Amino acid sequence: MYIDEVGNPDLDSSENPLHRFLSLTGVIVNLEYVRLKLHPQMEQLKSEYFQHHPDEPLIFHRKELVNAKYPFHALRDRELRARFDEAVLHHLYEWEYIVISVCLDKKSHKETYTVWRYDPYHYCLALLLERYTFFLEQRQTRGDVMAESRGGKEDKRLKKSYSKLWEKGTQYIGPERFHNAFTSEQLKVKPKSSNISGLQLADIIAHPSRNEILRENNLLTQEIAPFAQRVIRVLQTKYYQRDGLMYGKKFL
Repeated sequence: MYIDEVGNPDLDSSENPLHRFLSLTGVIVNLEYVRLKLHPQMEQLKSEYFQHHPDEPLIFHRKELVNAKYPFHALRDRELRARFDEAVLHHLYEWEYIVISVCLDKKSHKETYTVWRYDPYHYCLALLLERYTFFLEQRQTRGDVMAESRGGKEDKRLKKSYSKLWEKGTQYIGPERFHNAFTSEQLKVKPKSSNISGLQLADIIAHPSRNEILRENNLLTQEIAPFAQRVIRVLQTKYYQRDGLMYGKKFL
């Protein structure tokens, strides 16, 4: 499962509307499928629409794509943008992956738990790993977890949170279930420059998924852009569901 984070875990910033919410989106995809389909098709998409040096891999990043910033400045051409958007949507629909998104209202969390509180990131990660465990157990297989590197202190926070869950489990899942479900006791953290296709896929869908959850809970203050709305429609076919119940979206 590849994880992307939208927002920050700082509770002190929860009063600021721009920083009120933290979401983690996990994309579950088979590694052999990544090798044979996802990675080569994503690289082909890049080479078809953008010029880049083979020694400097092009990394998809949602914000730069949306704003047509370098190295995606070719998207300032409306016709090329339209073709690229259609190609991306086609791949998002055709690629085989499962999505789990957890979104926390930090303001509500801070007001509800005035004495003792979960660390926001740890709280979201716990829910994400619980549902990933359900997925793995249902399929009688094991999996790993990777997140994008954000720097020294941030990486230590990510790894510490994962290790704590590995060692102690959660209220609902004991550590032995995590040990049986996950192949590693440590969270894998890779920099953006590593060109990990799973992390790029998570980056593309994390923001639309978070906005969908906020909209469902009447907490979204701005309109969702047309392209993001189409991504959200695709995600309806990708969210993790089990026994007819929705496990792919959780608002806290």
